[in-house]
Amino acid sequence: MDFPPWMQRAIQARLDEVTVQIEHDPELSRVRGETDKAFEALFASQDVEQTPEYIEWENLYIVSKGIENERLYMQGLRDGIQLTASLLGQSMLVERGNESD
Repeated sequence: MDFPPWMQRAIQARLDEVTVQIEHDPELSRVRGETDKAFEALFASQDVEQTPEYIEWENLYIVSKGIENERLYMQGLRDGIQLTASLLGQSMLVERGNESD
């Protein structure tokens, strides 16, 4: 099922809005700061993948991506539930209007 263009634009606009909110999330900013510091320390040595700095950076990167993905998922879930409830509500109003005819 393809969504109409206006709905695709609305979904994209909401995704952009949520992405901006997540980008400014204090917890994610803190973790990203730690990730950036660990990444800088990573290149101070020769054998990068075997260093504790790399392992620390990799762990922090995974955590930051996990937080970001969790926030995106939860907001998408909330938006989907809200959209579904709204569409069902509209559908019920239309059905009630048709029954009274």
